[in-house]
Amino acid sequence: MSSFTCPSGHASTEADYCDTCGAKIGGPPPPLSSSSSEESAPRTELPKGELCPHCGTPRAGSARFCEDCGYDHTTGKLPQLTEALPEPVTPGEWTATLFADPAYFAMNAVEGVTFPAGTGERIVSLTPPQMRIGRKSSSKGTSPEIDLADTDPGVSHNHALLTLNVDGVWLVTDLGSTNGTYIGDEDQPLSAGQSRALKDGDQVHVGVWTTLTLHAP
Repeated sequence: MSSFTCPSGHASTEADYCDTCGAKIGGPPPPLSSSSSEESAPRTELPKGELCPHCGTPRAGSARFCEDCGYDHTTGKLPQLTEALPEPVTPGEWTATLFADPAYFAMNAVEGVTFPAGTGERIVSLTPPQMRIGRKSSSKGTSPEIDLADTDPGVSHNHALLTLNVDGVWLVTDLGSTNGTYIGDEDQPLSAGQSRALKDGDQVHVGVWTTLTLHAP
């Protein structure tokens, strides 16, 4: 008996169509299934980018510093983090150091208010002609240069104003604040609209715990 081979390799007794799979004798081989092609095709791994050795974050191209932890891929060191000043200080300008003052807070003795823990100092440059002290608020339309909205709940939206006069002396003026503006160790605050000349080392107290110490250049 004659035997014929189909495109799939089966031995068939029929000359026209395979009596095993039905493929046409002499026709093209059947296409490979997707599963068989995946098995036969070589798998290629996508190249992995360089990872930060400190935190494992993928490196963005040839960027020098890790976007997550700041690791320096060039020197192999972590950055030396320092507390940044909220505003740049320019040499030759008056500055004010702001801090939460426990002595001033004790003098106020505001019920239900707890003195903040772990607060640091903030240094700002006094930029002529004026520096407003208050709380930023879109609804009130206030945008003070020295914004204490997130640091002292007792500061009024328009609390006080620092002004450089023609003689080069900084003045502080109370703007009708709720809790008053105090100078140094004085027991009475400035009245609304009242001004006082300041010198190097003078302290201005606002809110429930904030003290500003002025420093001459």
